[in-house]
Amino acid sequence: MAVRKVILLGNPILRRKAQPVDKVTKSEQQLIDDLLETMDAHEGVGLAAPQVGVPKRVFVACWEDEIYALVNPKVERRSEETVEGMEGCLSIPGVQGNITRHGQIRIRALDRNGNPVVLQPEGWLARIFQHEMDHLEGVLIIDRTDELYWVVSEEDERGREKTRFIPTTKTAVVAAFQKRKKGVKV
Repeated sequence: MAVRKVILLGNPILRRKAQPVDKVTKSEQQLIDDLLETMDAHEGVGLAAPQVGVPKRVFVACWEDEIYALVNPKVERRSEETVEGMEGCLSIPGVQGNITRHGQIRIRALDRNGNPVVLQPEGWLARIFQHEMDHLEGVLIIDRTDELYWVVSEEDERGREKTRFIPTTKTAVVAAFQKRKKGVKV
């Protein structure tokens, strides 16, 4: 297993539709292991293959001590009920958005061994799956909402860490990551 580099907003791979996996081989299993290791190293709850520069329809997630590795996932059903919630993204660090997602989905995929699975996540797990599946379609959180925030951690006068959410726009986020890509400290 290896920790891979997470690519950031501005890398064109994040905007491309990922390609289906013809067959789950040792290569895909290694990719899954690396995704899990990378997700853990970055304290994430989900990570899609395009986020490490691999344009394949593979993602991993971990929620409530359960680990998921899905290949070629397809949503078969979405609940009518939707729920708003704040989401961040390892490919857009320091930014969160208030995103509306379906409360429950039914998903069909292959597991890490190539066996078919059907899952019906709800709540935050459904949110995680939908977020990662967006990555497989080249969609990012900045595309899903106009309610975006810079997340800034700072110490208060007593030395306790506090988090502030500063409203921002998609244009400002994209511009900041373009500057970062050119080596300008943001």
